[in-house]
Amino acid sequence: MTAREAFLQARDFLVERRDDYAGARRDFRWPVLDDFNWALDHFDAYARGNARPALWIVEEGGTETKVSFQDLSTRSNQVANALRALGVRRGEGVLIMLDNVLPLWEVMLACMKLGAILVPSTLLLSQADLLDRIERGGIRHLVVDAAQTGKFETMDPSLTRICVGGEAPGWRGMASLYEGSPSYEPDAVTRATDPMLLYFTSGTTAKPKLVLHTHQSYPVGHLSTMYWVGLREGDVHYNISSPGWAKHAWSSFFAPWNAGACIFVYRAARFSAAATLQAIVDKGVTTLCAPPTVWRLFIQEDLAAYPVKLRELVGAGEPLNPEVISQVQKAWGLTIRDGYGQTETTAQVGNPPGQPVKAGSMGRSLPGYEVVLLDADGREAQEGEISLKLNPRPLGLMAGYKDDPSKMAKAEAEGFYRTGDVATRDEDGYLFFVGRADDVFKSSDYRISPFELESFLIEHESVAEAAVVPSPDPLKLTVPKAYVILRAGWEPNRETALALFRFIRERLSPYKRIRILEFGDLPKTISGKIRRVELRKRAAEQTQSPTEFREEQFPELK
Repeated sequence: MTAREAFLQARDFLVERRDDYAGARRDFRWPVLDDFNWALDHFDAYARGNARPALWIVEEGGTETKVSFQDLSTRSNQVANALRALGVRRGEGVLIMLDNVLPLWEVMLACMKLGAILVPSTLLLSQADLLDRIERGGIRHLVVDAAQTGKFETMDPSLTRICVGGEAPGWRGMASLYEGSPSYEPDAVTRATDPMLLYFTSGTTAKPKLVLHTHQSYPVGHLSTMYWVGLREGDVHYNISSPGWAKHAWSSFFAPWNAGACIFVYRAARFSAAATLQAIVDKGVTTLCAPPTVWRLFIQEDLAAYPVKLRELVGAGEPLNPEVISQVQKAWGLTIRDGYGQTETTAQVGNPPGQPVKAGSMGRSLPGYEVVLLDADGREAQEGEISLKLNPRPLGLMAGYKDDPSKMAKAEAEGFYRTGDVATRDEDGYLFFVGRADDVFKSSDYRISPFELESFLIEHESVAEAAVVPSPDPLKLTVPKAYVILRAGWEPNRETALALFRFIRERLSPYKRIRILEFGDLPKTISGKIRRVELRKRAAEQTQSPTEFREEQFPELK
């Protein structure tokens, strides 16, 4: 059996069991691969003579770009040949800093064919961020949006420089890369374990870690993601994500093309929930993945007014609040199915199509993953750190951290990869997110889950988003403090605070009640995750802002 046949056998097994979760979990086995290059062995083979659309980009002004599998295969061959002529070699790092434009997918496929290492990077990176990536990531080549080239002016002049979407002094234009041959011949065999992707994780506390993935861990590993989303051949799949983040590779590259789906993108200068929803309706999107931030914006629209053709809805990035799921269900009759994974892995946990969904649950272990919860003593428990059994090792797990190989060596010696996230498991095997191990805290010796309290707060009509952290207290050691972003129409004043405190007192047990509210923005990483470490620091300083309100300030609550 060839590597491609083994891959397709595993893929088809999951497709055929999309409605049989128990059978898929019990009988699925990752394919055993020696030599494998996903771009050559799967994408190109599937694309041969295939005129179906692989990529569909719609601009807010109405302009559309639709490219077939065959054409994308040919164009990526031309780009691969041109990059090789420019000196891009196997194992060398290529930093890609592009928006959701056609060259992004062409360059990614081309680099995979060459055996180069992709380093996807967001347009939001600063010059200091980029210098760090170039130095620690061993970058030798740059493919960058023309508007961003100024950030690289003072950097190593020996770097290969290619710009997209315009011209820049000292940079080669993307147009010249299509002059190469439409046929591509690899210069060597790609091992399945060869490095392919390097992600700089957006840490909320420290410098980003360097997550290294191989030609099997992400391309093949995302069979679990394909299964979770419920992707089918011919689907029009829209993943609302920006390039540079792992979720973009998850659902705007590997998972949909593993299934033979078309990747859809709606591009706009500024995000508009109404315009995005209209594009979903007009273009017949069938499967949709969006982060919680987007779902929260969607539910502020009249969802019932949009006659969508959607079959599957999923959410990832951070846990979804049950209230959001409920509002979408009421409007469309569809359930947003939550899932869980990391930059370091593919989808580990999820609610697959057709399976019962429990409010607030991320779902159950997906095919190919054995997920357990480990307590502080390393024993399996009903509450603990989400961990992966490494015997057998799931194919979707990273090769390791490029800057700290000892971490994976330690995990392999222990037999578990620990995610750093805490969850509980019920009697049916469903996992419920508690929080990052560093975020969970105690108040009067009671364990407090920030996520539980945040999910509760968002049920109030005034709250758009919230983050809960511990605040020092002389009696209870700490009490929950909530930083709240208000919805339009609500003022950060005493009346709003009183309404929220009443809501809290009516529905929360005394030990977990939020005692302090502060209205304002939330500090976030460039990937959109809340910087809780900054909020904890602010809470610890106990400097009262004009928009902070404490429960004891309201005698009418007594």
